[in-house]
Amino acid sequence: MLEAKTLIKICGITTIKQALDIAELGIDAIGVISIKESPRYVPHKNKEEIFRNLKKFFPETKRVSVIKNLPIEQICTNFTKSENTLQLHGDEDLSFCKSLKSQLPQIELWKAFRVKDISSMNGIESFSKYIDKVLLDSWNKETYGGSGIRIQANYLKDIKFSKPWFLAGGISIEWVKEILENIKPDGIDISSSIEISPGIKDIEKIKELIEVIKK
Repeated sequence: MLEAKTLIKICGITTIKQALDIAELGIDAIGVISIKESPRYVPHKNKEEIFRNLKKFFPETKRVSVIKNLPIEQICTNFTKSENTLQLHGDEDLSFCKSLKSQLPQIELWKAFRVKDISSMNGIESFSKYIDKVLLDSWNKETYGGSGIRIQANYLKDIKFSKPWFLAGGISIEWVKEILENIKPDGIDISSSIEISPGIKDIEKIKELIEVIKK
């Protein structure tokens, strides 16, 4: 895995080859989007194939299914085979997370929170008993993720959660140094700024990202 303490998740992977190429670089987590309206959406069968290959060749890389506002029954049926992590990226509330965690204790559960203003930070810590990681993403009325919009920096001052947290939303190589020096998240979640086109990543940019973090 990466020598740097900051964890890296590359999200929006759409092909087996890219998943394996990226995992080989030592990335900590790879996310596949299971939200149909996303331009990076991957059908269930294809997602299973991507994750089966990752599990075989890079078992230490977390395999993250990104889902939004699905019934618990559907999650338990469709998202417990090839992934080992679920990222809830919708409006799932505290009782939902509690119930899901009790039914799927073997699955690592991440919860994304869309930060519109400073009040969006209220109540996040109350989820800590039932989730494994917090992910802070920017708010956008058009989409639940992958917009490339940053969270305002003043909303991220002196953040302390009892669970590790990832920063998402407009993460770029140019911004990473400032993030590590001033915001200090446990991990970063990056997608659109390292793409050639939606769902197709630029491997050279990912290598550059890793080098910036290691330094």
